[in-house]
Amino acid sequence: MGVLAKSDPAFVGMNRRDEVEYAPGRWADVYGDAEDPVALLWHGTQTDSRAAVRLLAEALAELGICVVAPDWDSHADDGGRADLLNSFDFARSRGGGAALIVIGWSLGGAAAAGLTLRAAGSTVSVAQAICLAGAFMVNDPISGRPVLERIADDGSRTPFTLISGTADAVVPPSVAVQFATDLRALGWPVDVVELDADHGSIAGARYDGSLDRYEPADDPATQAVVDMVAERIAAIAFA
Repeated sequence: MGVLAKSDPAFVGMNRRDEVEYAPGRWADVYGDAEDPVALLWHGTQTDSRAAVRLLAEALAELGICVVAPDWDSHADDGGRADLLNSFDFARSRGGGAALIVIGWSLGGAAAAGLTLRAAGSTVSVAQAICLAGAFMVNDPISGRPVLERIADDGSRTPFTLISGTADAVVPPSVAVQFATDLRALGWPVDVVELDADHGSIAGARYDGSLDRYEPADDPATQAVVDMVAERIAAIAFA
């Protein structure tokens, strides 16, 4: 299936959202058509914040990608490891066991990178790793180690795409540039994209200082950023 325009009649109904229990007591939103390519979308450093990436998940579903956006708890005793791995297993089952597109925002980006880099010799299979404002300067929450420490190597090289916002004051683009340099030195293919966005808008979110949380944004400027991010991801997914 190719990328659909919003004006295409086949687009109608693709933005459906279903709430599912991906593990006992743990919930995810699933957007789009189950027959489409499946992408797993991890939010950042918050507890159970799947709603923060809703705008991006909707935009991807509009372009023909089934998105699993799970809650996960970065403040759990295990750093979120169980939630992240359980949600990966769930998303893989939704995709019929095929290799997944894994998209992570901020700390979720570090998790996506760590999962991909340590996949060799495991049952994990990642088709594309896409990191939005990836927080590569902190430990991968799955392994609890620096992202590039003790990575697995069986000769396979999953492609990375690192997307950063030029106005990001939380994780500046220089973090992605340095991470890309390090990846290339290890032989991993990586593209770096910079957009006119901040730390929240690159994933369709806005920071609410009164709650000290990122929430889904609803302004036209953020929607425009999200549309650009979704189009780039869809181009990768359907290449």
